[in-house]
Amino acid sequence: MLMFLLITTSITLILATITFWLPMISPDTEKLSPYECGFDPLGSARLPYSMRFFLVAILFLLFDLEIALLLPSPWAIHLHTPASSIFWSTVILILLTLGFLYEWIQGGLEWAE
Repeated sequence: MLMFLLITTSITLILATITFWLPMISPDTEKLSPYECGFDPLGSARLPYSMRFFLVAILFLLFDLEIALLLPSPWAIHLHTPASSIFWSTVILILLTLGFLYEWIQGGLEWAE
C-alpha cells in the first residue's frame, strides 16, 4: 500500500510540474493576447454572428435532447404497456427526423450560399 501511495504521489507531482512548465516554453503572440478565440481585442465588440451558426447549435441541442429522450426506450419492454412507450418514442423520432429533413431541403445547413 505504501508503494502504491508513493507511485501515485510521484506521478501526480510529475504531471503537475509538466503542466505548469510546458506551456511556458514558447509563448507566442496568440497565447499572449487577451483573446485566444481569434477576435481582434481592439476592434468592435459587436461583430455580427451568422444565424446559421445558431441554427446548427440549436439542431445539435435538439438531437442531443432526442438522445436523452430515447435513451430509456430499451427498458420500455419491462413496463406494463411497452407498446405505448415505444409508440411515443417513435413519434418523437419521426417528428425530429422530419424537421431535420425540412431544414436540409430548405438549405439551412449550408454554410456557403
